[in-house]
Order: sequence, then C-alpha cells, then structure tokens
Amino acid sequence: MDKIDLKSVVWKEGNYYISQCLDVDVSSFGKTKKEALAMLEDALELYFESAPLPTRTERVKEPFIASVTLQHA
Repeated sequence: MDKIDLKSVVWKEGNYYISQCLDVDVSSFGKTKKEALAMLEDALELYFESAPLPTRTERVKEPFIASVTLQHA
C-alpha cells in the first residue's frame, strides 16, 4: 500500500473546527480538532478513491500566513 504525507491546517470557526488539506482541495469539519482531522482523513480517502495519488508533492519551505485586504463596491 502506498503512503503519502499530506499537510493540513485546522482552525476554529464558530462552534466548529475546520480542517483543510494544503496539498489537495479537500476540507472537512468537526466539533473538536481531533474530530475535524478524522473527518478530513475520511474525506481524503474518498477523494483518492477516484483520483490517483500524486507521484510527488512539492514541499513548501518557510511558509507564512499573510492577510490580504480587498476593497469592493
């Protein structure tokens, strides 16, 4: 069985924790961080059932979080 290391981020939004995979566009949520990550793992397994595993993922070196402000009408 092939394994792939995927990075994710978790944050609290209202009453729930949101979990998002940074390597593919998949996310989920739960009432706790642990539940949010478990739900993300389930979602990723479903995602990769229909999509092939990437052969190589690019490593992000020294990432930072930036805020962008947009003005709209």
